[in-house]
Amino acid sequence: MKYRTLVMYMEIGSFVSCLCGWILVCSTLPTEYWTFSEVGTIVLTTGNYYSNLWRDCVSDTTGVSDCKDYPSMLALPVFLHACRALAVSAVITGFFGGVLTLVGMKCTKIGGSEVANARVTFAGGLTYLTSGLCGMITYSWWANKIVTEFLDPNFRDQKFEIGAAVFVGWGGSILLLSGGGVLTYFSGKEGLPSSSEKKPRRPGTYASARTRRTYMLPASSSRVTLVPPLYYEGRKSRATRGTRGTTKTGRTFSRDSFV
Repeated sequence: MKYRTLVMYMEIGSFVSCLCGWILVCSTLPTEYWTFSEVGTIVLTTGNYYSNLWRDCVSDTTGVSDCKDYPSMLALPVFLHACRALAVSAVITGFFGGVLTLVGMKCTKIGGSEVANARVTFAGGLTYLTSGLCGMITYSWWANKIVTEFLDPNFRDQKFEIGAAVFVGWGGSILLLSGGGVLTYFSGKEGLPSSSEKKPRRPGTYASARTRRTYMLPASSSRVTLVPPLYYEGRKSRATRGTRGTTKTGRTFSRDSFV
């Protein structure tokens, strides 16, 4: 199996995982069972209290239930506002992560080159990781508050337990984190090459070598020294020979010198 085919299958599996996780996170927002508490007064009547980020509900054994929204938004604690913001951010970032991943996946064949598609998929993986992180912080913070109040002996108000929506949200966040991590790894390996890879260098030519040699000469040197010295020595020797021949032929002999 080729590497490109393997990466394509991994991207498809990661996208399906992230899509399922995003759907699970979205399903927890309208669900009322983030917290629940069961209070029994007599045998025939039992009251169930449950709530989520938006409302409080109560029901009894007769099947009658009543839900009421929180009366004032400004009167809510900072904890509830932060959980709302993180949950909505998880849904929004998960949506944009799906769009980016669909555009950049190898099987969709949308976009430009392989490197450009890999970078788009890398951005989608990071967006999925952000969505999963926001969801994990929301559900973990909510569960920590419930457990802390339940185990605190000095807490006098009604105590609640962790609802089913929190466990569903944990599962969806884990799917988002795992799928986004796989997408980020494979797409980043292809779209973002490491700096250790050296670029191919052009082979040196005669002109570049000659230019390099010229500019690397010492300061006292001159361009004239590049000419072979034997050329000047040959000219000098020929000139010396010519001068000697001239002096020999130019001599005058007297009659007495032959005697």
